[in-house]
Amino acid sequence: MTDPQNPDISLRKSPKQERSAELVATILDAAIQVLEKEGVQRFTTARVAERAGVSVGSLYQYFPNKAAILFRLQSDEWRQTTDLLSDILQGTDTPPLDRLRALVHAFIRSECEEAEVRGALDDAAPLYRDAPEAKAAKANGGRAFRVFMEEALSGTPKHVRNVAAQLILTTLTTAGKDFSESPRSPSEIESYAEAMADMFCAYIISLQTDPTCVSS
Repeated sequence: MTDPQNPDISLRKSPKQERSAELVATILDAAIQVLEKEGVQRFTTARVAERAGVSVGSLYQYFPNKAAILFRLQSDEWRQTTDLLSDILQGTDTPPLDRLRALVHAFIRSECEEAEVRGALDDAAPLYRDAPEAKAAKANGGRAFRVFMEEALSGTPKHVRNVAAQLILTTLTTAGKDFSESPRSPSEIESYAEAMADMFCAYIISLQTDPTCVSS
């Protein structure tokens, strides 16, 4: 039996035909609409099925519970963000600090554009955050950034790169979440992202000059 505190969040089956894939996509689109309108407290499989125009039984063919739907939305968001950042970081024709600056701007814009749904997913995190699937998805998130740091700080010890990567990622995600919780104009987003990028670039330059400023 599944622990109610740690529900099964895996898909019951993967959609293999185009029609099945379209059904899952419809369910997920409906889930986003329910989150935006009702919030996580009133989010139920019945409301999602009604919004999608399908039976609850059809929904349960793929998602065993509401936690599975929410986790799928969250993992899709993690993957989209990771793909976005990876595409920027892997552009080796551009100098590392320029890529870092572009990454910060892209991330802050994304946070602000998707703040409403992301906030609801954060509220739902207790439903799935301790599941192995959730831990694995989050662990994959920083891989591209660690590779980037090996390039940006190629002359520094590994522990310095690891500390720098963790500090930048934690600051970026925490500050980005806090900033996006209030409505922001395009100019506010641009100014905030530019200031954060300046801070990160100055930090990287300082480590290139004196890596001993990060303790082991």
